[in-house]
Amino acid sequence: MFEQAFKNIDDVLRKEAGCTTELDYTEQTSWLLFLKYLDALEQDKADEAALERKKYTFLLDKPYRWDEWAAPKAPGNANLPIGDSSSSKIGAPKNPAVDHNRAKTGDDLRDFVNLKLFPYLHGFKQKASGPNTIEYKIGEIFGEIKNKIQSGYNLREIIDHIDELRFRSQTEKHELSHLYEAKIKNMGNAGRNGGEYYTPRPLIRAIVRVVHPKLGERIYDGACGSAGFLCESFEYLKSPGNANLPIGVSSSPNLRRPKNAIQENVVPNGAPKLTTKDLKTLQDRTFYGKEKKSLAYVIAIMNMILHGIEAPNIIHTNTLTENLADIQEKDRYDVVLANPPFGGQERKEVQQNFPIRAGETAFLFLQHFIKILRAGGRGGIVIKNTFLSNTDNASVSLRKMLLESCNLHTVLDCPGGTFQGAGVKTVVLLFEKGTKTRKVWFYQLDPGRNLGKTNPLNDDDLAEFVKLQKTFADSPKSWTVDAKTIDPKSFDLSVKNPNGGEAVAHRTPKTIMDEIAALDAESAEALETIKGLL
Repeated sequence: MFEQAFKNIDDVLRKEAGCTTELDYTEQTSWLLFLKYLDALEQDKADEAALERKKYTFLLDKPYRWDEWAAPKAPGNANLPIGDSSSSKIGAPKNPAVDHNRAKTGDDLRDFVNLKLFPYLHGFKQKASGPNTIEYKIGEIFGEIKNKIQSGYNLREIIDHIDELRFRSQTEKHELSHLYEAKIKNMGNAGRNGGEYYTPRPLIRAIVRVVHPKLGERIYDGACGSAGFLCESFEYLKSPGNANLPIGVSSSPNLRRPKNAIQENVVPNGAPKLTTKDLKTLQDRTFYGKEKKSLAYVIAIMNMILHGIEAPNIIHTNTLTENLADIQEKDRYDVVLANPPFGGQERKEVQQNFPIRAGETAFLFLQHFIKILRAGGRGGIVIKNTFLSNTDNASVSLRKMLLESCNLHTVLDCPGGTFQGAGVKTVVLLFEKGTKTRKVWFYQLDPGRNLGKTNPLNDDDLAEFVKLQKTFADSPKSWTVDAKTIDPKSFDLSVKNPNGGEAVAHRTPKTIMDEIAALDAESAEALETIKGLL
């Protein structure tokens, strides 16, 4: 329905001098999508108020509304419903046409956006009553990003394509969410920086199914990136039956969601549909996130909106600046799902907030996640596989803390290539807080092929893991380690498959440096040989 519009938008952005990467394409599409969505949301609320014979007060002053500056309609079309949900039906009318005699373009459009629209929208942050209001999010988004579309004519063309998109029906929102996820995936595949924002969705879905969040629980991601964990948890809980089943049981027999299925209309095994109260709980009191980077924050907000959460509880902040000693019971969550950034470094004053001080951001995040979980809470955290065996004091102390304060029941060992462009192998730690670890079940994921950009991880690759994890069953790829056998000095948790699988031997830094020196020497010798032939 809308796939061609997204392609057309990207085609125009590729001609734009100010946009050179997939990150730019996603960023610029996001702020325009947000304003189009906001217009649709306001139109819906105005219509509801009119039906109740009430007056609706618009958030935006008239000159800054979408149908005034971006897509004014021709006089004969002005009163047609914008994006009527019936338009998804065959033969239904399209959106009213833009009146190009009134619509701004060229320098006038660019100057209005840069000099009037963005400053006006940024001002909402000061007016907002709190960080979880839509007003605050408007102000935060438009204070953090900039319009990079330098040509007002290109901007006009993109706006015309954005105006074709509609948010009224669940079918339309569902397709838009899929198309937006595809943009995030392309951004993640574009290189090392893009990969910071994207965790493969099949891996997220498997983690969500194993952790099994339930209706009424508060779910948290303190490094939410594009909000993949929160969006997939929302999709999971919307599926009737999943929200109230016992932990470890799912109403859906397959990992994959049908491409065009609408979750609200699927009632597996005769499970009851969610009530209006349940849906409000999911909207307002279930999903919480924090994100440090401006672009990721904007993408997370837009991604959650397109998945159906109208005012996402995402805060733009550096999670690690919070002192662990300040976390109280009211601040804790039932479920933590996250893929914190690895390889980053934090300042000394930030490290002071943690009992185990480390430069590696992922180690600080893991301490934060353990602390912010309530007793009995469940976690699913992606982290570099070297965490399992590093011999530095911080790594050993953190493994000791994890094993003694939580039941680390599962470790999923992911193959190289799971994260495109990241260049590191990862594991998933699945645990429950409040009881010490007695046994650890390991699963060594082996899809039987080399993973890459054209051959990524899929849901079928993880089906066996999800199935075996329910009973912690042994197999050629899985085994159990008794906590009593773990070295009490190093707390080493290296992945060593006793069933014939390849043991993962982590080389020491000295070994790696010696190998690099040897390769350099070989290269120098080869160059000298070539010089001698010239």
